[in-house]
Amino acid sequence: MSKETKKLAVLFADICGSTALYSTRGDELARRLIASCIETMTSAAAAHQGTLIKTIGDEILCTFPTAEAAFQAACAMQSAVQNSRYEGGNRLHIRVGFHYGEVICEMNDVFGDTVNVAARISAAARANHIMTSQAAVDALPPHLRMKACPIMQAEFKGKEDECAVFIVVWEEEDDGGTRIHVPQASKPKENNISELTLSYRGKIFKVNKERKSLLVGRDNSCDLVVPSNFASRQHARFEFRFGKFMIVDQSTNGTYIRLTDGAITHITREEMILSGSGTISLAQAYTDKPTELIDFSINKLE
Repeated sequence: MSKETKKLAVLFADICGSTALYSTRGDELARRLIASCIETMTSAAAAHQGTLIKTIGDEILCTFPTAEAAFQAACAMQSAVQNSRYEGGNRLHIRVGFHYGEVICEMNDVFGDTVNVAARISAAARANHIMTSQAAVDALPPHLRMKACPIMQAEFKGKEDECAVFIVVWEEEDDGGTRIHVPQASKPKENNISELTLSYRGKIFKVNKERKSLLVGRDNSCDLVVPSNFASRQHARFEFRFGKFMIVDQSTNGTYIRLTDGAITHITREEMILSGSGTISLAQAYTDKPTELIDFSINKLE
């Protein structure tokens, strides 16, 4: 079988929370839901010159002739899955990552560093995210390049230098803040150093350049323990990434964020960029008058 090297975009897309589907929906329904979602993703890939290389459980691996085709396919996948109501009214979420570079093509499969980096970028993504690399962004036309925002510097095994990772703003408008939205104006400046302060039951916790992650939940292993029956054991994480403070929900019932202007956002297995100040409720809606609230504020350091 012949072997050749091509410059291609390599894309991984997988279904978030698929393991939990089997326990919450049962084996048969879970299998059908995953199969339907994979069909949604592969159809979007095929519509944008994509070649399906293989399906690995709840994940697909595709290649595209250009970074632009991969970009368009990734956006189409996210949009199609977001707008789909699967069997029983279930909604599913996916994450997508792609990279662009030299690929070894052999026996209907692909190999090489580009494939490995694409897999790692996809693994770094969260639900509803599209993430990509500097090489892919550089290969995009200007009007698409503007929709890719740098979010972190990642260290990949076997790479001496850190790699810039970008998040793609794939929605034209954000309908309520529950899906990732990174406007161009929010890109960090080198001299704009801030710190996230969390306050709970008189204790103060900090997330900053030195401490980039903090876990919150009801389990005693968490950095910030909230002894509430509503909260999951490891409910959410606060993270500092590329100059921004994120809250990453990983719970069953979600997290409620209320800003000082009264605006409330509910996220479930998603993440959100925090700004200003406000309060956070684990799993309990504000209409239920929760008492276990975490106060937060982001302050610029001198």
